[in-house]
Amino acid sequence: MDNRTGEMQVFLRVVETGSFSEAARLLRLTPSTVSKLVSRVEARLGVRLIERSTRALSLTAEGQLYYQRGQALLQELDRIEQEITCGAVATGGTVRVNVSVAIGVLGLEPILPDFWRAYPNIAVDLSLSDEIVDLYLDRTDIAFRIGTLPDSGMLARRIGSSRRKIVAAPAYLERAGVPRTVEDLARHNCLGFNFRRAEPVWPLKESGRIVDRAVNGSLLANNGETVRRMALAGVGVARLGGYHARADLNAGRLVEVLADVVEPDEEEMHAVFLGGQRMPQRVRVFLDFVVPRLQGFLEG
Repeated sequence: MDNRTGEMQVFLRVVETGSFSEAARLLRLTPSTVSKLVSRVEARLGVRLIERSTRALSLTAEGQLYYQRGQALLQELDRIEQEITCGAVATGGTVRVNVSVAIGVLGLEPILPDFWRAYPNIAVDLSLSDEIVDLYLDRTDIAFRIGTLPDSGMLARRIGSSRRKIVAAPAYLERAGVPRTVEDLARHNCLGFNFRRAEPVWPLKESGRIVDRAVNGSLLANNGETVRRMALAGVGVARLGGYHARADLNAGRLVEVLADVVEPDEEEMHAVFLGGQRMPQRVRVFLDFVVPRLQGFLEG
């Protein structure tokens, strides 16, 4: 392991104390260890830094330069660490957030004005996408994810769950008929998704057990909002989260069908993030502010 800064600190302490033994005492090392570390620096550089005698130590010209530059380098390192530490605990900076389109538009965006009133120095870099992002590669602080979480080294805070519903516009049902059974879906235009984790099946209850029923339709979209709008336009039947269809169902723009068939079909929502105990303060306060409010949003 490269420990040049540690060796540099030992060298500086020797120069400042004028003694290998005193430097060793302050550093809680043995004098022989201190001498070996200084010799290692000299061997790596190919020059002598300290002239040793029984009476005193003196710096060579190279040693004086190494001391001056090393002192400046370590001071700069201290300043960098202090700046980062202060930035981590200060309630300011940018929080990078990724969230699905529906949760972002319906759940998160209405919360943000109140968040900024409480934390005006925190900027939110918000990306809406139903695709799963890599938090490391995308430099994302928090991702709000729907569905089962894969095993990973990331941390997660559960927000809640929402029942999926099969819905359609009244105009579509008038034209195509109301599906009464699982088998009826075979003759309906079932709107779906095209992202990689999406399966062309809907888990439905049939004869008392859950089955994955293959569905087909004229639309495959990469986000739930497009699917919802096409359902509203009377294009076909959609399977959406309850939070996503709630306002349209209450207004009568969409109608739930096969409610007894999809009763156990629920999806989990989590906030996924990095950091743990070393999480920057700006990320921590964002989570603490947003998560309980999103919980209320899911519960309706």
